[in-house]
Amino acid sequence: MLKINNLHASVEDKSILKGINLEIKAGEVHAIMGPNGSGKSTLASVVAGKEEYEVTDGTILLEGEDIEELAAEERAHKGIFLSFQYPVEIPGVSVTNFMKTAINANRKAKGLEDMPANEMLKLIREKSEMLEIDRKFLSRSLNEGFSGGEKKRNEIFQMAMLEPKLAILDETDSGLDIDALRIVANGVNKLKSKDNAVLVITHYQRLLDYIVPDFVHVLYNGKIVKSGGKELAHELEEKGYDWIKEEVNA
Repeated sequence: MLKINNLHASVEDKSILKGINLEIKAGEVHAIMGPNGSGKSTLASVVAGKEEYEVTDGTILLEGEDIEELAAEERAHKGIFLSFQYPVEIPGVSVTNFMKTAINANRKAKGLEDMPANEMLKLIREKSEMLEIDRKFLSRSLNEGFSGGEKKRNEIFQMAMLEPKLAILDETDSGLDIDALRIVANGVNKLKSKDNAVLVITHYQRLLDYIVPDFVHVLYNGKIVKSGGKELAHELEEKGYDWIKEEVNA
């Protein structure tokens, strides 16, 4: 699904990623943890194609295709979905209309006609019911006046509608209470399949009690310095990151 080889990236001439190697196969859930400033969000942004980051070395392959030269929009059409830590508000554009536009833009990129209105409504109904989303929510302006939990639930709804091959959740647990966390995690778990993959980026182990990863990777100073199973997340929660720093610097 996704294969990253020796990835180096910088922003404003400051080196952030310093040789990332990572392979994510279809059907897998990977978690990346690490202290502040280790490069977690940079990695998410670089894979998604954000323009402000410059790749200085290495390759990013999606299903065997080098996507380094593709713009963020083109990568989205190829099946990469990035949830934002701080989703933007779009006054005057309803959640439903935003999703119609996004889905039809995706279809257009693949040479397909717009989805018929009845099919679109059926899809919206199915996905909103699956994620326990109230119909009134769908008519509200995108993220305007939404609570943190509502913004994150809306992003999971977008993910459900777009059905990406690779979903990257960048600190999607930031600022969520336990109830909102459960709702978001439940949505992600319902959307997992053998044909897609999920990359969860988080500071804390608590999210991984709900979205159980197949692999956990520790990012420190721009490199993945340790990988393991879900038990590694519990070890990090118990010991903090200082022991990782000591191991790396030993």
